[in-house]
Amino acid sequence: MKHTRIALLAAAALWGLPATGFAQGEGEEAPVMDADAPAEGEGAPAGEAPAAGGEEFDDSEFEETGEGVGDICEIDPAACPTLDMAKEAAKPLDETIKAVQQRFIIKKHRFELQPFWGVTLNDQFVGHPGPGIGANFYITEVMAVGINGQYYDPFNNESSFNAQVRRAARVGVPLTEYQWAAAANFTYMPASGKFAGFGNFIFHYDMYVVGGVGAISTRPISVIDPDYRNFTYQPNVAFNVGIGLKIFFNRWFAAVLEVRDYIFIDQLENLEVAATPPERADDATWLGDTSLTNNVQAQLGVSVFIPFSFKYRLPKAGADTAGGAK
Repeated sequence: MKHTRIALLAAAALWGLPATGFAQGEGEEAPVMDADAPAEGEGAPAGEAPAAGGEEFDDSEFEETGEGVGDICEIDPAACPTLDMAKEAAKPLDETIKAVQQRFIIKKHRFELQPFWGVTLNDQFVGHPGPGIGANFYITEVMAVGINGQYYDPFNNESSFNAQVRRAARVGVPLTEYQWAAAANFTYMPASGKFAGFGNFIFHYDMYVVGGVGAISTRPISVIDPDYRNFTYQPNVAFNVGIGLKIFFNRWFAAVLEVRDYIFIDQLENLEVAATPPERADDATWLGDTSLTNNVQAQLGVSVFIPFSFKYRLPKAGADTAGGAK
């Protein structure tokens, strides 16, 4: 019983001590607490200074005294912008944003029609211009198979250079004229891109190589003995190789420039004339040597893709991610 009373007296003494005494350092005086001062967490009444023993909070260092990029220049002068912000803000904004996120044109599984006009580049004696047309089907975006044909017959023309050679040197040069040509071709496009022109308009282009095999119908032009010789057209096997450039104006129409070499064995007129009229009239004596001929043509035309429109196929699980025409 005696021990119980002692424990209760000790607990009462400890409870009566000020709470600040536990936080008081050695040699420090405890602050005098004002019973009328606001409790912790409450603000002081308006117009009155903080309670005794408190310090006034200075928030001036947190006030926004800078304007624009001024604070950046004060902190790091090297990073201070040198632009006149007033002039920059007064400039008109070009809000046009051009971005090519998908192919401009899908060629896979589409047909292409390519009408053109061809002109001979390497024959100084006779020209072989003429209209033509090609048709291609694109197996992939860069590979196509197709056919093309050209008609020459009414457009063959001898050059003035040929007449000058005949008159000056009195030498007949064997000439050949063409009737038609046709070939099956394979096309591959190793490069494509775009360039800007006419302001902000963007042109897309394809560069391609082409090769194939077919036939060309030719006959000699009678210049050695025109009084007796009259040749008929004969088809010859012809190979062709070429390079081309397409410039697209929209998703189905393009301009085409192509240089193609048609290679074939050509039959030339016989330079020798029989002595007697019966032998001169024998067509077996009219033909002479054969020659490997390169008919290099520049072909300028247009390209039309069918169908005119298509749909993009976005990547999906188990779907073709290359895109295709619809």
